[in-house]
Amino acid sequence: MTVYGLHASHEQIPPAGLLDAVVHAERAGFTAAMCSDHFSPWSVRQGESGFAWSWLGAALQATDRMPFGVVNAPGQRYHPAIVAQAIAGLASMYPGRFWAALGSGEASNEHITGAPWPRKDLRNARLRECVDIIRALLAGEEVSHDGLVTVDRARLWTLPAEVPPLVGAACSTATAAWCAEWADGLITVNAPPERLREIADAYRDAGGHGPLHLQVHLSWAPDEDHALALAHDQWRTNVHTPPVSWDLDSVELFDIVSEHVTPGQVAGTVNVSSDLGRHTAWLQEYADLGFDTVMLHHVGREQAAFIDTFGAEVLPQLDVTRPLPATAKEYRCV
Repeated sequence: MTVYGLHASHEQIPPAGLLDAVVHAERAGFTAAMCSDHFSPWSVRQGESGFAWSWLGAALQATDRMPFGVVNAPGQRYHPAIVAQAIAGLASMYPGRFWAALGSGEASNEHITGAPWPRKDLRNARLRECVDIIRALLAGEEVSHDGLVTVDRARLWTLPAEVPPLVGAACSTATAAWCAEWADGLITVNAPPERLREIADAYRDAGGHGPLHLQVHLSWAPDEDHALALAHDQWRTNVHTPPVSWDLDSVELFDIVSEHVTPGQVAGTVNVSSDLGRHTAWLQEYADLGFDTVMLHHVGREQAAFIDTFGAEVLPQLDVTRPLPATAKEYRCV
């Protein structure tokens, strides 16, 4: 059985619209949700960038049972002690309903501090320091640290009864194996099945425990050409592989390098189809690969028709389950 949830894209939709979407999705049969955490969208056309953490409090309050996750990059835009405090606050108010995925970030969001953008190996080292700091703070320890980040006598005074999972974010086998050292689960994005299997196996073979999460970019409309046009309009800046996606630092640059991206290229990274049976088969394939949670991101800015249609005609064809309570002790690596 697999959890099928909704991905809320702050880059594309205003916070109030995303709040309506997750409430709508829960009523339609989606059993979980997650959101991005961006300071900047990927293109001028997307045109939004709501603050994820304030939205999460509202979304958890507005829904009844849905757990929520967020993908966050501590270390530059966010000090890890602030991330720990935010995690603790949400987990205290909504026990078992919140998890955070931690990654090394993208320059498009992190450059705003004015600090230099480190190379990838330093970003990973910084992330690992942040993970250890966040875990220690969530355990109630006072933390001082001098390294790639600095912490001076930090302590969280409000602690959750259960520590929520800290999930590793990875798009490569090397990063997935590295996440196994510290993560309570793994999250990645849709790719060809053989690639997803390699990433999942790299995490498990390195000793990684906990659930496997997958974020799926998709575009659906009753008309095939419309579905492809939606994907090309909204997601053509997202076809670029690292290091481009890591290192470009403005929406204008993303738009420039994506000027000649074709609809066919977008269809290589987004599941585009008007055929609900095909979408169902894609989602079932991800479950068969061993992903415990599949988060659906319809890349069009209008969500209501997608939610209604998938809730009525796609989810009933799948073996949908509710997630276990989100607590780190269930999944903590040893």
